[in-house]
Amino acid sequence: MRKITIILACCFQLALFAQDKQNCNCCAENYRAFDFWIGEWEVVNSKDDSPAGSSVISKEEGGCVIRENWTSAKAGYTGTSLNFFNAQTNQWEQMWVDNTGASLKLKGNRVENQMILTSNKFEQNGQMFRNRITWTKNKDGTVRQLWEVLDEGGDASVAFDGLYKKLEKTKNR
Repeated sequence: MRKITIILACCFQLALFAQDKQNCNCCAENYRAFDFWIGEWEVVNSKDDSPAGSSVISKEEGGCVIRENWTSAKAGYTGTSLNFFNAQTNQWEQMWVDNTGASLKLKGNRVENQMILTSNKFEQNGQMFRNRITWTKNKDGTVRQLWEVLDEGGDASVAFDGLYKKLEKTKNR
């Protein structure tokens, strides 16, 4: 009787594992395109290596969402982004909200070693602009985040240029 119970328990475990693999809603390659950003990071300014902040980026909701929790080196400033692959539009989307009430919505896709997301046009002082943020997966394991604001002519000004460096405890993940 004990052998039958053990065998049934093993079969049940295997059936659950197989069912989980079949029901994985976000397991396709497109859903993993931004996984290079997952980890616990120290973030520095690219130009002078001065501290910019820290970021914890995790995969949540059954692997369907990448969540960022940002803390600036400047006391009191924090923000969160939710990032996901939208199968209906075949694009990645990001929704950023910070503790000042500001928000940003971006859309785009990965091209080779870069995730490139862009906002819709917005007006400021009578001119039209777009935000474009590019995350580059570097060969040394760091990630560069370049946030540019583009004017109507396509000229860019840099809003942020940072380098994400994995904290020691998460380098091997």
